[in-house]
Amino acid sequence: MFSAVRPSLPALLRFARTPSIGRSIVALLAGAILLLLAVNVATFVMIQRTAEFNDQVERSQQVRRAARTLLLSLVDAETGQRGYLLTGRAAFLDPYIRAEISVPEQMEELEALTADDSLLQDQVPPMLEAAREKMAEMDRTLSLSRTGRTAEALEQVRSGRGRALMDTIRARMAAIDVIENERLASRTQQSERGSRMTLWANALAALLVLVLAGIMIWLVRRYVGELQSARDTLDRLNAGLEGQVRERTAQLTRANDEIQRFAYIVSHDLRAPLVNIMGYTSELEQAGRALERQIALVETRAPKSLDAEAVTAVREDVPEAIGFIRASTGKMDRLINAILKLSREGRRNLLPEMLDMTAMAQGIADSVRHQTGEAGAEIVVEPLPRIESDRLSMEQILGNLVDNGVKYLDPSRPGRIVVSGADEGGGWVVYRVADNGRGVSPRDHERIFELFRRSGKQDRPGEGLGLAFVRNSVRRLGGDIHVESELGKGSTFVLKFPTRLILEESGDTA
Repeated sequence: MFSAVRPSLPALLRFARTPSIGRSIVALLAGAILLLLAVNVATFVMIQRTAEFNDQVERSQQVRRAARTLLLSLVDAETGQRGYLLTGRAAFLDPYIRAEISVPEQMEELEALTADDSLLQDQVPPMLEAAREKMAEMDRTLSLSRTGRTAEALEQVRSGRGRALMDTIRARMAAIDVIENERLASRTQQSERGSRMTLWANALAALLVLVLAGIMIWLVRRYVGELQSARDTLDRLNAGLEGQVRERTAQLTRANDEIQRFAYIVSHDLRAPLVNIMGYTSELEQAGRALERQIALVETRAPKSLDAEAVTAVREDVPEAIGFIRASTGKMDRLINAILKLSREGRRNLLPEMLDMTAMAQGIADSVRHQTGEAGAEIVVEPLPRIESDRLSMEQILGNLVDNGVKYLDPSRPGRIVVSGADEGGGWVVYRVADNGRGVSPRDHERIFELFRRSGKQDRPGEGLGLAFVRNSVRRLGGDIHVESELGKGSTFVLKFPTRLILEESGDTA
């Protein structure tokens, strides 16, 4: 593994020593990862404490259930004893007979559950001793009654010894309930305090990661703007200055490679902390629901022990914060996917082939027929000149423009999109995608082709990458694109391509 990484070490060292946007992004990512590691540790500790708390709560419930079950069995046995003593009928002994079998097992269970609990040692052993004496007392009275000495048996019952034993058992059980309730309240308070701290720590960490992501996207956007400016400058160079063209082309290639590396860093390395944020957000929601259930339980049993601020934080503040985090991470995920798509398209090798543009445009129109049908619109594909170019790029260009036309149709009139084209001569062909939609203000004709920039009312989904992707693809095929539009009168996108795509040895367009 090290031998595979070793050839890349010099490049990594140069990258680390050279001030650049890429190095800044890597530093920001490192900070985000360290922040997430700290949040991971805090979340793990909280999960462990929550698990311990749940185990303790379950054990407390088992102790209380075992004590109550024992008391109920003794009450049933006492009922059967007294019924038999009063009537002499054996049928009344059924509860006592069942208790003779179950009570020893219940006493063993209660003793095992409290064996290592020092706080319950003052309550459980006396309760168990009283239970044994109560069973012995009932056994003696029943034995006397079976031998015909019912009067003596009733005299022992009237002595009040059995009643005193049952009072002792009930008192000990009440003391056990008090101890367990105090424990539950204390553990609940500790758990809520720790959960609140963890929730806020995760929310703060998520916010910081989003801020770092915003800074990185801003850096990429700024560099893309610089790259766009360099391309415009290159377009204005004199074609006869061959040396300058080669020099500027080399600069542009290096800049393009760097922005693709930056896009790769953003789209891949940033996705890992983003996925963690989404996962932790889901865990926060689950933890919030668990806290809500626990608060509801405490409200039922000990409402005075609840802190009003804690209830408000769990039921209102935390869900609202989680909602904001989900909305921000969703938008960030869409931006990363769009940047990744742009980066991949820039690295893909072009494959020229003769294209039937009429059939291609008709296929694209058919693919959105359900949308145009719902909007009451139509797409007209006129005969288009053939071209030798990259099929996938041409499909993506036309598809984006047709989708854009459908998206921004004017609902006040029947929609109409027309795809037309003509051979311009001199080795060039022109295609037009015209619609009668909203139109674009003249001051935004250039802006709509920039990354993350949109025009007009923002009531349609999108991140401002579609037309930037189209212009990048058009230029990669050696062509150009511009828009002719007025507000309220529709738009016409004009595409100009060479009839034959020429590739250099590197695989880029000529």
